[in-house]
Amino acid sequence: MKMKASESSFHPSSFILHPLKRLGQNFLVNRGVVERILNALAPRNDETIIEIGPGQGALTAGLIERAGCVVAIEFDRKLIPILNDQFGLFPNFKLVEADALTTDFSAVIHPASRARVVANLPYNISTAILQRLIEQRECIDEMVLMLQREVVDRITAQPGSTDRGYLTVLVEAYCDVEKLFDVSPGSFRPVPKVWSSVIRLRVRQQMEVEVDEQLFLSIVSAGFAQRRKTILNNLRNAPAALQQRIKPRGGASIILCEANIQPQRRAETLTIAEWFRLSRLLE
Repeated sequence: MKMKASESSFHPSSFILHPLKRLGQNFLVNRGVVERILNALAPRNDETIIEIGPGQGALTAGLIERAGCVVAIEFDRKLIPILNDQFGLFPNFKLVEADALTTDFSAVIHPASRARVVANLPYNISTAILQRLIEQRECIDEMVLMLQREVVDRITAQPGSTDRGYLTVLVEAYCDVEKLFDVSPGSFRPVPKVWSSVIRLRVRQQMEVEVDEQLFLSIVSAGFAQRRKTILNNLRNAPAALQQRIKPRGGASIILCEANIQPQRRAETLTIAEWFRLSRLLE
């Protein structure tokens, strides 16, 4: 009888490897949380799943059993032989030693053209990886991610919240967001000092409003450059490339009035529709 991945000799609680602080490693050991993540993702036997940072393989075993193909991307070279020993014989498992921040996801999932992503992202680079995933959205349909709860609060912050920032608007522009559940620090080894949250991001291949995407992101970045300043002051101090678009239109104050945005507002109060309006005016 064929052995299931979950029936292998691998058990997170008995795994002996010191997590690397410089990589922000906190290994998930709570089986109940593992099952909740797998159930939220609901892998299908006709699809490819990308797992970023399999670590001890807590999620990997369940993914192998349920998904058509699992592409695991691991940066820590010490984990590569251990993961290969545990899962390398399964025909639907592919281990890639790479940095997710520089990985070409379209290449690693070939011959599949699209995939979904699941990951317990290291706290220290979670925002950067999320931005990278959005950049490569042409091959990604959905992401189920575990992040520091503070990061999820930022992603889901509504206009007017002080948690709202560049990351909020970036995600909102490209994804439908759903917070799923919180995860306590005791679910990891070593135990972190913060709570985590699991979030679902359904990726849209295009923004809801047709805009110059690079211009849009540069405007949002400039708007949040100094959070205590008004949107007017931040746009007046925007980088030179953006100023070249603002000044010929009469300056930041005129642009904001044309967009029906009060100049004394702060960036966190703007809705996604208002950011789109600003962008269209400067194209």
